[in-house]
Amino acid sequence: MTSNRAITGQVTYYYLHSPIAVSPRLRSIHRLQRIQAHMMSSHGEPEVLLDKVGRAGVITMNRPKVLNALNLTMIRQILPQLKKWENDAETDIVIIKGAGGKAFCAGGDIRAVTEAGKVGDSLAQDFFREEYTLNNTIGSFKKPYIAFIGGITMGGGVGLSVHGRFRVATEKTLFAMPETAIGLFPDVGGGYFLPRLQGKLGLFLALTGFRLKGRDVQRAGVATHFVDSVKIPDLENELVDFKSPSDAEVTKVLDSYQNQSSIDSDKPFVLDKHLHNIDRLFSASSMEGIMQNLKADGSEFAKKQAEVLSKMSPTSLKITYRQLQAGATLSLQEVLVMEYRLSQACMVKLRGCDFYEGVRAVLVDKDQSPKWNPSTLEEVSEQSVDECFSSLGEKDLTL
Repeated sequence: MTSNRAITGQVTYYYLHSPIAVSPRLRSIHRLQRIQAHMMSSHGEPEVLLDKVGRAGVITMNRPKVLNALNLTMIRQILPQLKKWENDAETDIVIIKGAGGKAFCAGGDIRAVTEAGKVGDSLAQDFFREEYTLNNTIGSFKKPYIAFIGGITMGGGVGLSVHGRFRVATEKTLFAMPETAIGLFPDVGGGYFLPRLQGKLGLFLALTGFRLKGRDVQRAGVATHFVDSVKIPDLENELVDFKSPSDAEVTKVLDSYQNQSSIDSDKPFVLDKHLHNIDRLFSASSMEGIMQNLKADGSEFAKKQAEVLSKMSPTSLKITYRQLQAGATLSLQEVLVMEYRLSQACMVKLRGCDFYEGVRAVLVDKDQSPKWNPSTLEEVSEQSVDECFSSLGEKDLTL
């Protein structure tokens, strides 16, 4: 079993890969079995560390060789422990971080989910259902929840951090929601936090997968604080000894460390000169309207974004546009219920289409040339988009 990484344009994906030599008909089933065996087995080092340090519960994502990618086993360990700490009188705060120095968490186990979806395995439901339940638990956590998001923080890693009260970025942080490039959508509550960023910035990040680095993650509003990475150990030591701190007290400590952090403080926000144009160009009443705005504008920035969007799944772009439009007025719980419906649409209703094709092009064959179906925005009907948002009845996510 080997771990692999695929990089395409602005997007980096992490997944598990097993070379299989079987007949085509059985390939997906056998591959899924081996992936699941890998996910559920023990490899000496725990995949997530759950420690009590002082008055703090400390969660450490511990798969540095695959940049702390999130799998179902890890979710099933973190969720009950969080609930236990929330009700434990001896635990006053929770800290979550990643091991290895390169990543907080680079995302979920995309490959395993696609293999499960192809053969109708329950992992395609279980992973999203339990991941979103964890996201909701973080969003409603009653005690201070502090995520140290140093290094790569994408997809599932964003879900583990952004809904918590405090998110601390460093100069090593790399944030993105790159899902439209593989025929998916920015899930894990992306429909909640992205439309609440300034102006149309969240929609821009969701559609294009644009990467934010370092201090810009805090300037965008994804992180609440920025602290130089060399100061993080001292900050953590100070936090774990806090007894029953209020949010205001935690904020005061984080503010003090931020004020001592000088890396890139003199550099403007990477999108600063483009924010007005983002608001103007991405304010159209449809995805087609956005593309028309970009093509008609003529600026280098607009041309670049039109080029980026032309490579994304048209279906994903339309779903994502609708997702953020709806999510702007919904609670986090309501958004996660909606996103679970979307996840299952990508697994089942759209089976054989863009999610599987995107993963094939980026992660399996690595030809970086997905054949989207439909291939244009105009061919993606409003009815097909509507169906992705429809209720699953008794199979809906319950929070």
